[in-house]
Amino acid sequence: MAIVKMKRLRLIALENDRTTLLRRLQKLGCLHLSEPPSDETAWEGLLRRESDQSAQQHAQLRLLQSALDVLKRYAPQKTGLLTPRPMVSEQDFLNEQELPGHLAVAKEVTDHAAELNRLVAQETRLTGERASLNPWRELDLPMEMTGTKTVNVITGTVPGPVNFDQLQGQLADQVPEAALYRLSQSSEQQCLLLMCHKSATNQALEVLRNSGFAPGQLSGWRGTVAENAARLDGELARIHREAEQEKAALVALGDKQEELRLAADRIATELNREENSHRLLTDQRIVCMQGWVPESDVARLTGLLEQFDCAWDLADPTEEEYPDVPVKLKGNFFTRSMNCITEQYSLPAYDGVDPNPVMAPFFIFFFGMMMADMAYGILMIAGSLLFLKKKRPADPSFMEMIFWCGITTFIFGALTGGFFGDFIPQLLRIINPKSTFEMPALFTPLNDTLSIMIGSLILGLIQIITGMTVSVVKKTKDGHFQDALWDEITWWVILAGLALMVLKVGNVGGVPVVLVIGGLMLLYGSTHNARGFGKVTALISAIYNGVTGFFSDTLSYVRLMALMLSGSVIATVFNTLGATFGNVIVFVIVAMIGNILNLLLNLLGCYVHDMRLQFLEFFNRFYKGGGIAYQPLSLQSKNVEIIKEDK
Repeated sequence: MAIVKMKRLRLIALENDRTTLLRRLQKLGCLHLSEPPSDETAWEGLLRRESDQSAQQHAQLRLLQSALDVLKRYAPQKTGLLTPRPMVSEQDFLNEQELPGHLAVAKEVTDHAAELNRLVAQETRLTGERASLNPWRELDLPMEMTGTKTVNVITGTVPGPVNFDQLQGQLADQVPEAALYRLSQSSEQQCLLLMCHKSATNQALEVLRNSGFAPGQLSGWRGTVAENAARLDGELARIHREAEQEKAALVALGDKQEELRLAADRIATELNREENSHRLLTDQRIVCMQGWVPESDVARLTGLLEQFDCAWDLADPTEEEYPDVPVKLKGNFFTRSMNCITEQYSLPAYDGVDPNPVMAPFFIFFFGMMMADMAYGILMIAGSLLFLKKKRPADPSFMEMIFWCGITTFIFGALTGGFFGDFIPQLLRIINPKSTFEMPALFTPLNDTLSIMIGSLILGLIQIITGMTVSVVKKTKDGHFQDALWDEITWWVILAGLALMVLKVGNVGGVPVVLVIGGLMLLYGSTHNARGFGKVTALISAIYNGVTGFFSDTLSYVRLMALMLSGSVIATVFNTLGATFGNVIVFVIVAMIGNILNLLLNLLGCYVHDMRLQFLEFFNRFYKGGGIAYQPLSLQSKNVEIIKEDK
């Protein structure tokens, strides 16, 4: 498989056909519109960029998403992990007659949510006010009352630890004209009422301030505490009833979620069309556009364009245009499972190499080698197939990758005798302590660790050489064979010479001829473009980078052995832990819990480490990234599955 070849389309159409043409192109779903060229001054002063009219669609999409978030909170729908997206025919999806009604429902939902938020805020405020009155519930005087003609009435607080009896006695001794009453007490504060003759008020306050007295907590209130508490209780009850009514209204609208999700996809489709329309050039009579279409879709595209009064031309991209050409990876049922891996790194450049075909065998093989358990493989295969069948995801590549890795996991499990680790032998020994049954195995991680490590290094060397081979082929096709000769082929000769020297083959008079030839090639290749002392530094740099690069990259593949060993050991530990109870039921429960945890940890660990091997040790040999994703003008369907009409 390879990167899909693209054709550049340049099109001039009538302004009157713009909307219809864009709708038809969107339905066709194969044209990637590019930004108008900035270096072509021939159109300057004649055409202008189409204005962006997408603000309305953005606002509508935000409204729908807000409504869905509200309904998800107040009227959640029960959906399982395997619940598929609803299926909608293309004709129904493109029918926008129901959109105003859906937007009205979304507006109703957000209005109810806004009113509910207002009521909640008001309830919070009144609840705080009601709580602030609780400590003063014993006060039966109007709270706005500050005294009579001769007596001041003052409310205030002192800290909770203050000794009230001592404070009351001190005040009575020093200010006989004053009386102090305690209305409530808590660990934080004590609420007090001071009644004092006006002539002695300052003296009384001075005594109380020494104990932290703070007056004025009830300022701004009118009426008695009981009257205000009753009023607040009534308001809170009313707010609670209104809030419940708003919640009931939202629950009643909960069955509109599927319609709102469909409307969100319709708006997203319209938004995609409007944003692409902004890439057009126009003078209000004609419109000009430029884009890219896969070669395989040229016939479909031209068949559509022939139905309009327009002029266009299709051409292969030039080398100068390669950085702007969108990249679409062409894969089969096997290699497309690697799309989820490649896209996490970076799409290859248009003039680069699609890594999926050469990466897929290594990635899947390495993953299975690290997991290496028949039961884990069966669960991965069954789980991925069930998910693909029931969920019908828009991008199935990740689950397809899990499926293929599950197959190799089962195969390596059969080779190493792993079925939930040593679950079966342990179970049989609990049932019959005299049992000596062991799973048949070609090799085991615990007993053949050194052999597995050597095998891991050999596999790593094979992948590294494969990456170098891809680089040689690519450079040769591009007419840069000399670069391939000095960068990769030279090291092949050196490696072959080392192998022959170790095997004592091909030596002439004790001299390893092939190794000497490789050394001379390295000497010339690394220094032929250097001058003076630069030849020495270039040679040293080439030797150091080459040797350390090979060794460090190859040693990285030891992680294949390490993860295989760690997974096997963890499974054995949990099985042994369960077996210590000597009860079959307890053993199965403990072993299954441990093995499920081990499976989840290994899925994450193997996935991450396998990606690391591909990205750092494999891709650096040949990969050229930075490609632009192929994103054609198409129908946007995040929430629903569109059933395409027959062409």
